[in-house]
Amino acid sequence: MIIQRILPFAKQLIETHVNASSVVIDATCGNGWDTQFLAQLVPDGYVYACDIQAAAVEKTSERVQSFKNVKVIHTGHEHIIDYIPTQHRQSLDAAIFNLGYLPKGDKSIVTHPDTTICAIENIFKQLSSEGIIVVVVYPGHPEGQIESNAVHQFLSHFDQNMAHVLKYEFINQQNNPPYIVAIEKR
Repeated sequence: MIIQRILPFAKQLIETHVNASSVVIDATCGNGWDTQFLAQLVPDGYVYACDIQAAAVEKTSERVQSFKNVKVIHTGHEHIIDYIPTQHRQSLDAAIFNLGYLPKGDKSIVTHPDTTICAIENIFKQLSSEGIIVVVVYPGHPEGQIESNAVHQFLSHFDQNMAHVLKYEFINQQNNPPYIVAIEKR
């Protein structure tokens, strides 16, 4: 299969940018599926996962309780770097975001453009050379469309000497399907 669906492609992008001892971030841990994937991917490294919702932190913590290389933090993604020790910041190779709301959760609690852009900026500053930030954007709901527009605008003007920015999307699907933006540090 040449064309991959959105979430498998996001995971493939992460896989190609990390090694067993990488430090990675799940910037919107939600139900913990990406956190679990990352923990398995970096068995000798470390995963920092966060969410603004206590329910998400609880679900993720339960899902990854058998892993010793994960720290789940109840905070907004714009603050995640503050929780990463200096020695781990030097090995920060990847981060993933799934924007929008918690699946099967309170749909009135969503990610916001200002905190998402702040988080991308903060993580990018610490990212290793050739590290990657993968953002899965969900423009199919009103707040998601606003965030999509803001993130797209911000990344469209990202200095090309600092990073390659990729947008991966399906253009023949209805109802504003999700898409990926990936920022690879030069």
